[in-house]
Amino acid sequence: MRIALCQINPTVGDLAGNVQRVLRDARRASRAGADLAVFPELCVTGYPPQDLLDRPAFLDDVDDAVALLAREAPDGLALLVGAPVRNETPVGKRLFNSALLLAGGAVRDAVSKTLLPTYDVFDEARYFEPCPERRVIEHGGVRLGVHLCEDMWNHSGGADGEQVPYHLYAADPIAELAALGVDLFVNLSASPYAAGKPAERQQLIRESCRERGVPFVYVNQVGANTELIFDGSSQVQSAAGGVLWHAPLFEEAFHVWDTEAPGGAVEVPVEDATAEVHDALVLGVRDYVAKTGPGVFDKALVGLSGGIDSAVTCAIAVAALGADRVVGVTMPSAYSSSGSVDDSRALAENLGIAFHEVPIRPAVDAFGAMLAPLFEGTEDGVAEENVQARARGVTLMAISNKFDHLLLTTGNKSEVAVGYSTLYGDMAGGLAVLADVFKTDVYRLAEHVNARAGRDVIPRSTITKPPSAELRPGQTDQDSLPPYDVLDAVLVRYVEGHASPAAIAAETGFDRALVDRVARLVDRSEYKRRQAAPGLRVSPKAFGSGRRLPIVMQRTRVTERGAAERVEGAPAAVGVDA
Repeated sequence: MRIALCQINPTVGDLAGNVQRVLRDARRASRAGADLAVFPELCVTGYPPQDLLDRPAFLDDVDDAVALLAREAPDGLALLVGAPVRNETPVGKRLFNSALLLAGGAVRDAVSKTLLPTYDVFDEARYFEPCPERRVIEHGGVRLGVHLCEDMWNHSGGADGEQVPYHLYAADPIAELAALGVDLFVNLSASPYAAGKPAERQQLIRESCRERGVPFVYVNQVGANTELIFDGSSQVQSAAGGVLWHAPLFEEAFHVWDTEAPGGAVEVPVEDATAEVHDALVLGVRDYVAKTGPGVFDKALVGLSGGIDSAVTCAIAVAALGADRVVGVTMPSAYSSSGSVDDSRALAENLGIAFHEVPIRPAVDAFGAMLAPLFEGTEDGVAEENVQARARGVTLMAISNKFDHLLLTTGNKSEVAVGYSTLYGDMAGGLAVLADVFKTDVYRLAEHVNARAGRDVIPRSTITKPPSAELRPGQTDQDSLPPYDVLDAVLVRYVEGHASPAAIAAETGFDRALVDRVARLVDRSEYKRRQAAPGLRVSPKAFGSGRRLPIVMQRTRVTERGAAERVEGAPAAVGVDA
């Protein structure tokens, strides 16, 4: 059998556009002599469709889209496509997450997803009923073990004794399909990107092949939908776990594989971790702008402070959209250094983008005069500092509204974590590009941008200067925060690893009071994150839909004597804006 692997970039809700992408690759597969073309999970709707699945009219339109695909598929070619299918029984949820075999103008067979992820960014049990049984699809004399995404992730060990750390469910669809006697595993996926995940998937598939002695076809979605980025990484592995073909990351791909002439194993290049994250963010920005629709945003807008976060954000925007579609604005205040303005201008010139300087001092002075009677007798502090940040936010949003530019926020994960940001100030915008990138990794991205360009696109002074919000004389970030290498070491354990402050202090040797303070800052800043722009996800645990904590909470426990005791690191109350 000749199988076409079709790594496409669907858009959530764009049924007409998604159908055209499927048919484009179906025709290509037919011309290449393929017998079967395999597409990603829920490729008809795009992933994740979320509460669109609650709309009856949307589901009717999905049915029409599937019928059209069946009618328009080239003669002699079968398609495996992912789509929601109504549950016709009176038991369970209304829908199944299904893989449909389309051939001869109709739906010839279907299997549905068994393991419905309901953790992190996934919420499939909200909509779908799990498939109660495993079945083999026979096509062209080949017994296909067709399954969807998470169905391959419940793996408890490898044939060589190596333990693979995935075993979350009672069912193991891969094992059950193997027991039914399949010739080939086929997985339709919509598996989002996180740093290191492409290699992790490859290892998981390899262990399944080695343990079961069955080759594996894996087809994953590529592209970005809101905060989720999909890397693709579709592949074919032999029964021995050798990679016979591997798609490139972050772009559409097409390949025809012959089961009768499988070929030899190929070497999969190991992507540099920073380069991988960079390319993921570029795709995230590009698709966010493209998929929100023609004419919604013609350009991206970035507030340039002369600092590293805005510089990296701007460079990523240029890589995603082109220099002619990015606008930089610097907004000096009374405390802005000349170097910050100069560095902003130099960055804009290096990138070739439009650049504007809009001083905010008149606005800040006006607010000061307006508030003077009310603030009389008080000392200047955070309130006055934040007027500057909010004046910049108002300025950028005015430009965004006037010219239909998408304002990109520039805060990194370290700042987002501890609330080192100003509501309605530097948090204003439509998309947070670096919200899942720790500050220490932002520096790595800056060096990568320059290395890839072969010159210092991001000025060297931007990279080497002490980071500062420049809201008061001589201010640096380290006036309020630990050094970023220390802060990030705590945050990666607390936010991504769910470790307690006691465990973090014991592991790192950091002062316990420092760790407790960081933990309190993280928890007290939850209310800010709820009001933030969506952030592109590139880690296993990003802020946003994949991390859900209450804003109002008091973390206590009961002692052996029945008394209440506050839990280490927990907030005493919701914080105030800073």
